[in-house]
Amino acid sequence: MGEILCLKSVSLTYQAENGEVEALKDINFTVNEGEIISIIGPSGCGKTTLLSLISGLESPTSGEVRVGGHVVKGVTDKIGYMLQKDNLLDWRTIRSNTLLGLEIRKMLCNATVDYADDLLKTYGLWEFRNMRPSQLSGGMRQRAALIRTLAAKPGLLLLDESFSALDYQTRLAVTDDVYGIIKRVKIPAILVTHDISDGISMADRLIVLTKRPASISRDIKIEFSRSEIMSPLQRRNDPLFREYFNLIWKELDVHE
Repeated sequence: MGEILCLKSVSLTYQAENGEVEALKDINFTVNEGEIISIIGPSGCGKTTLLSLISGLESPTSGEVRVGGHVVKGVTDKIGYMLQKDNLLDWRTIRSNTLLGLEIRKMLCNATVDYADDLLKTYGLWEFRNMRPSQLSGGMRQRAALIRTLAAKPGLLLLDESFSALDYQTRLAVTDDVYGIIKRVKIPAILVTHDISDGISMADRLIVLTKRPASISRDIKIEFSRSEIMSPLQRRNDPLFREYFNLIWKELDVHE
């Protein structure tokens, strides 16, 4: 598999009121084609900051971030970023919301609109295309937000706590939905989450960060006997799931 993302000796120090703060220290990892990577760490360790560096919203103090072999030097269309809230605009229809990213990037044309429409049809939202976001369930709204992100055909998808605003039952269903979509379109993804179970259920690899300044404590390959055909919900019911959970729980040292 080809390498999509490479972080090489990435560190970040920023200026605060009480002096310099070292947020990230010597981060090294890669993401290959088709991989889903979960990143877990203690609260406030810099998980979202790491996504900001990858997306080009911030620049590292040292080291480099490469996407598709090119050093990231600002925001790029090659990366799709999905936030915790769906941020759908209620005065626009669902279809119009899915086209918003294309409008902003000045990418609207027959081909991109057709692709967005195909995504709506494939993932069960076409019949709701003329409805407003407030008329849809939280899970359907999140699916629409993902389609909006994928419509621009990014080469890498970043998800920042994208399920945490949902209730538990809805989150289980949405993780299945999102996982299935990501795997079908074959886009590599990085999922930042505070939820160990979400991280294990979706990941091909799981990266554990230390307390600030965050460095990589473990890079764990997540393997189940039928990984290629198992949904996140099915993974949760596999005996190996508990073993991974206990390993990561101890690695996080949550009792401190």
